[in-house]
Amino acid sequence: MTYTMAPVGHVRSCFKEKFAIPRQPALASAARGCLELLAPYDRAEAVQGLEGVSHVWLLFVFHQALEAQPRLKVRPPRLGGNRSIGVFATRATHRPNGIGQSVVRLDRVEPGRLWLSGIDLLDGTPVLDIKPYVPYADQVPGAVNTLADAPPPGVAVEWNEQALEQASAHGQRLGEPLVALIEQCLGQDPRPAYQVPEPSRQYGVKLWDVEVRWHYPDLHTIKVLEVVPQA
Repeated sequence: MTYTMAPVGHVRSCFKEKFAIPRQPALASAARGCLELLAPYDRAEAVQGLEGVSHVWLLFVFHQALEAQPRLKVRPPRLGGNRSIGVFATRATHRPNGIGQSVVRLDRVEPGRLWLSGIDLLDGTPVLDIKPYVPYADQVPGAVNTLADAPPPGVAVEWNEQALEQASAHGQRLGEPLVALIEQCLGQDPRPAYQVPEPSRQYGVKLWDVEVRWHYPDLHTIKVLEVVPQA
């Protein structure tokens, strides 16, 4: 049997590309965005009662990672990218139906819009459903996941003085905690785990309407070089 689903809305996010998006929600509290609801869910009736909810589950589509052929095994970044395990033991983007889930903070509710933080969603992500987080049911005492029992280890983030000034100025212009967003995202070390970066190699990512560039002076440190408007 075939099922057809249509999005209830799309996310407008600080993340303009997949690289450097946190690999789980809530790891970057400064990552913010807005879920813009589509008709008929853009009416006040659809979100009535959400003002009493602090967090919501979003069921969404990995719209830039859809695949025609199913994968039975994947290589999750958490395991270094070189070890494969069953797809259902991971939260990898390579899903059988391209469906993801994230629990995010609900900062503000408006008819047709939900303002969110702690997101790990790419700009334009189609959302299939919204469900309130229920603390007594969604927290499971004693739950175990031996493959991911703690957040991944981070790296130190240092700043070129000019880059910090640039990030602060752009953050003020955007009305967003841009410095914190950069530190939280880069501190999780977005490069593939199997890649050994040369100090001379520069990396970059687009956040909001700026591009952040950095390099690795050593394996345990990121240094932000510049934060400039996107070309």
